[in-house]
Amino acid sequence: MINQNKNEERDNEFDLNEDEEKLLDSSKKSDSLTIPKSKVILAKKLLQNIKENNEHLIQLLTDYLSSEEETAIGIGQLADEKFNLSEAATDEGRVIEGVFDGENMIGPDGKQYSMPANYASKSKLVEGDILKLTITSRGTFVYKQIGPIERARIVGKLDRSSSGDYLAMADGKKWKLLTASVTYYKGEIGDEVVILIPKTGESKWAAVENIVRKAE
Repeated sequence: MINQNKNEERDNEFDLNEDEEKLLDSSKKSDSLTIPKSKVILAKKLLQNIKENNEHLIQLLTDYLSSEEETAIGIGQLADEKFNLSEAATDEGRVIEGVFDGENMIGPDGKQYSMPANYASKSKLVEGDILKLTITSRGTFVYKQIGPIERARIVGKLDRSSSGDYLAMADGKKWKLLTASVTYYKGEIGDEVVILIPKTGESKWAAVENIVRKAE
């Protein structure tokens, strides 16, 4: 009987040691899977951008305001709430995150930041893309795309409005085009134009991917 009790005590001790080892191993694994907060924040922004950006931009564009200033503020406020867009000072300069509205970047405070049309054209930026702007100590603007939205490709015809703005026409719809994008491909009225727009929802602007010249 005494021997049996001693054996049970040994078994209990063994079980306890085994549990402790499991706990220790679990702790080690948790430590090894630690991810820096900065990477988590960045991943979250990109995932939110891909999955949720379109829905909010659809609502915003559907209720497009007549005042461009009010529209810019609306985009900035939406981006600030949904994507945690930030503004900060770094060694490189002042860093601001914002949303591309088809021509410029709208910051989290609703301010509009001018963007070179050539950059937007060559980068094929689409309305709703998330951008990072660095304003250096010398006042230079350096843009970087950090969150592209999902795109759809459409083939249409190149046209021009009465005010002289270039347009892409397809399926009874029209999108504004940056003049720099059209002139880069030497487009002319009636040419076939391949454009990029947000995959879901409506947009007023499109990015030119290519232009196919009409037959002479």
